[in-house]
Amino acid sequence: MAEALLEPLALVLSLWMVAVYFEGELLPQYLILSVVLFALTFPGSARLDQPLWRAARNIVLGWLLLAALLMLLGYASRYLRIFPKNLVFAYLWVAPLAQIVAHLLIRFMAPFFSEVDGTSRPTVIVGMNDQGLALARRISESPYGSTHLLGFFDDRKMDRLNGDDMFPLLGRIADLAPFIKSRHVQTIYISLPMASQPRILDLLDDMRDTTASIYFVPDFFVTDLIQGRIDMVCGMPVVAVCETPFRGADGLVKRISDIVLAIVILLIISPLLVAVSIGVKLTSPGPVIFKQRRYGLDGAEILVYKFRSMTVCEDGDSIRQAQKGDSRITPLGAFLRRTSLDELPQFFNVLQGRMSIVGPRPHAVAHNELYRKIIKGYMVRHKVRPGITGWAQVNGYRGETETVEKMRGRVEYDLDYLRNWSLRLDIYIIFKTILVIARGQSSAY
Repeated sequence: MAEALLEPLALVLSLWMVAVYFEGELLPQYLILSVVLFALTFPGSARLDQPLWRAARNIVLGWLLLAALLMLLGYASRYLRIFPKNLVFAYLWVAPLAQIVAHLLIRFMAPFFSEVDGTSRPTVIVGMNDQGLALARRISESPYGSTHLLGFFDDRKMDRLNGDDMFPLLGRIADLAPFIKSRHVQTIYISLPMASQPRILDLLDDMRDTTASIYFVPDFFVTDLIQGRIDMVCGMPVVAVCETPFRGADGLVKRISDIVLAIVILLIISPLLVAVSIGVKLTSPGPVIFKQRRYGLDGAEILVYKFRSMTVCEDGDSIRQAQKGDSRITPLGAFLRRTSLDELPQFFNVLQGRMSIVGPRPHAVAHNELYRKIIKGYMVRHKVRPGITGWAQVNGYRGETETVEKMRGRVEYDLDYLRNWSLRLDIYIIFKTILVIARGQSSAY
């Protein structure tokens, strides 16, 4: 509850502080804006389990989005003009600082609140296996949790378990019910294999005579889940194991942001597009735009546009990646590839719905057919539209992937993007892409 109120209150109180400082009093328009801010940000995000740097980054990115929305609405409604410009400028800086300070404060106070509260939930885990131990380590490493893990129950002997000295084996599963009653255990996590259904049903039957909360930790959660979550299909609960992050409202937000950003960027860079087109046409024979088949959403073939940077337009069953000193690359093409200017026509692909601004980079069809056979999970990256830039590219995997290990590393980052997508992450990748291009990268040729 404290975290749910933290960011909304920090934004509101900092607004009041700035308003009183500049205006001398709290005028009605600031009270109205306070209600809008609170409604847009409540409940606040839970960030205690995040590293401090990540929490601060997410706060700043979230504020940039919110501030842009408020400024746009204020400008369109002409409501913005009733606020002094120096007050608006000051609040743009004070608001995220207030949120960060509030999070520092709650991090500092959380251990004291836990001690004063004095309540902890005695907990046991049934099944000392990989997922059970993983859960136990996360519980023990959480600095703000109220869970007190007592230990494990398992029918196997200690010499057959991949146990951990930190977590004791309290007994066999048959001993669980009396232990729960005598120690007033409040929470039970069942981490048995799904193949052990009869044992699980017997265990649940034994627990009917207790008041403990019971949770099931399926063993498939040890696998590499993509957007794993509980869902409902016609009233029947199902578990998503591999799913796109862009369903429902998230998909709408992603598509709208792509269209708006693509239009704005194309308007800004239109003179550059004309200049590069003329340069490509005058410096080497061939078409200005190079079209190549790539795999898009759900593995469907799409045509991707690029400024031609080579003397050839390869799009067959066997394509050689560009290498350092490649004789096929034109002098202007080398500059375009190094600065990623050859990718600019792909903003038209975004408007067509074939691509996204941020997503896994599309590879040539010939490369897809090669790597899908030797890299596990390779095709999962096609559950979303391919991007002009991506999480892998801003983490050192831009340009040639001359080894299978490099391609495997790129795919791992692509899958990590699918697991953790958010609009904030997209904005972070866009800004980091600008920095990467500005610094230059030796592998981009």
